[in-house]
Amino acid sequence: MSIKEDLSQIKNDLPNNVTLVAVSKTKPVEDIQEAYDTGHRVFGENKVQEMTAKWEKLPQDIEWHMIGHVQRNKVKYMAPFVHLIHGVDSLKLLKEIEKQARKNERIINCLLQIHIAKEDTKFGMDEEEVHTLLSSSEFKEMKHVKITGLMGMATFTEDKDRIKKEFSSLKTLFSSLKETYPENEHLQFNTLSMGMSGDYELAIEYGSNMVRIGSSIFGARNY
Repeated sequence: MSIKEDLSQIKNDLPNNVTLVAVSKTKPVEDIQEAYDTGHRVFGENKVQEMTAKWEKLPQDIEWHMIGHVQRNKVKYMAPFVHLIHGVDSLKLLKEIEKQARKNERIINCLLQIHIAKEDTKFGMDEEEVHTLLSSSEFKEMKHVKITGLMGMATFTEDKDRIKKEFSSLKTLFSSLKETYPENEHLQFNTLSMGMSGDYELAIEYGSNMVRIGSSIFGARNY
């Protein structure tokens, strides 16, 4: 099947409230253009340099999502255009995003990445760290970032019960934060980003409204 067919099949299967981030990492601009030509506008990359190079070559109305682990020294390259940063896993990183967003006179949307997997390789904060960040005076003074929700990645496993447990814990945290912290122009819990090609159907069952799908649209990665 073509990119166009794969993409429209997945979009037809998704509930209306779920945003599809087409993960285009390692894929050439021609593939992204093909997906764009079907009307899709939301694309995810996991390396800042690669995303920036593609941003320069592709239509300007694409919403670029940074879905990978972000190094602080790379934030400046994507600050002029990135739509949403999924992997904010520390106050230090958020401070750098604030600084670069201010330089670019814009507000950058961010998701807090929560560590839900039973794997040491996954990044993310725990519940206590999230509360510390959200109640900190530093965060309250920020004017150029907006926290719009949470992101998490389940353990890479065939064990469905484990995945369900991890998604469920993230949904519970999402709901409790929504109740605990009053919404304002810099904090609104409206996005729960969980689920990838292998587990997005389960993620949606547990309340995800943003899924990150790559190989099911573009085929296997090119490494």
